[in-house]
Amino acid sequence: MRQQIGKIRRLQQCATADGHFVILAMDHRGNLRRSLNPPDPAAVSYAAMVEFKKQVAGSLAPVASAILLDPEYGAAQGVAAGAVPGKVGLVVALEETGYTGDPTARESKILPGWGVEKIVGIGASAVKLLLYYHPQAPNATDQEVLVRQVASSCRQYDIPFFLEPLSFSLDPVVKKLPSAAKREVVVETARRLTPLGVDVLKAEFPLNIEDELDEGVWLQACMEVTEASSAPWVLLSAGVSFEEFEAQTEVACRAGASGVMVGRAVWKEAASLEGDARTGFLSTLARERMERLGKITAEHARPYTSYGRPIAIEEGWYHNY
Repeated sequence: MRQQIGKIRRLQQCATADGHFVILAMDHRGNLRRSLNPPDPAAVSYAAMVEFKKQVAGSLAPVASAILLDPEYGAAQGVAAGAVPGKVGLVVALEETGYTGDPTARESKILPGWGVEKIVGIGASAVKLLLYYHPQAPNATDQEVLVRQVASSCRQYDIPFFLEPLSFSLDPVVKKLPSAAKREVVVETARRLTPLGVDVLKAEFPLNIEDELDEGVWLQACMEVTEASSAPWVLLSAGVSFEEFEAQTEVACRAGASGVMVGRAVWKEAASLEGDARTGFLSTLARERMERLGKITAEHARPYTSYGRPIAIEEGWYHNY
């Protein structure tokens, strides 16, 4: 795969000097409201959402290679407040939170009034799309069309495309995919979607660790993701505990992942704290967690630069670029 110069430059902004991703995820919306006020999520104000994101970003972005933020409460607000350092990459979410359609045929939507062009316009380093996807879902083809459309726009504007597919059960009685089924879905999803123009895959851990305790099996499952993906991949945290995610991260990176895009596993306790207690947690334990993941990634991860090659640069290349 030949890579565009703009994408190369922006991926450099999102990665460490060694070519690894240690990305802080703070694009949460609906689930963040539930964390901030479990009895009444709807009562959480715009100001409270923005302030929380600025606090987390201000504390943790300096020890991350990039930060993922949403346009509604985080991206512009964090940049304007100086909570997102200029040396840290900025990945911005494209999608509307949640999904529409039948629970067994979930549809992802681009946030109304938003788009790739605007993400480029605010100076972001990359675009992220969360996609509800199951290869056997009746709307799988439609979701693939959406991926192609976003990939086309990202090629046009020369900005990297991070894709975050989330699996789900096709059986309305079964709320969570069994471990074996999840493994098949995550691997097949990587195989089907990464060739559509994805620059970085943000993947789920490919099994349920509470159902499978053998780390040798974890390693094999993660190696299957690496083999299936035509793009570098990073591991998402999915709200598990930090201890669980730390173990997952080491296995995934040993199996070929290029790093992490981590959210609640690092900072979720901060949502139940206020004032000095929140500030203290973010500046100590949460920061230590982020640094720990960075060390694991540096030791074990596969550089994203091992995928693809730049376009050929010859005299007068800019005429037809």
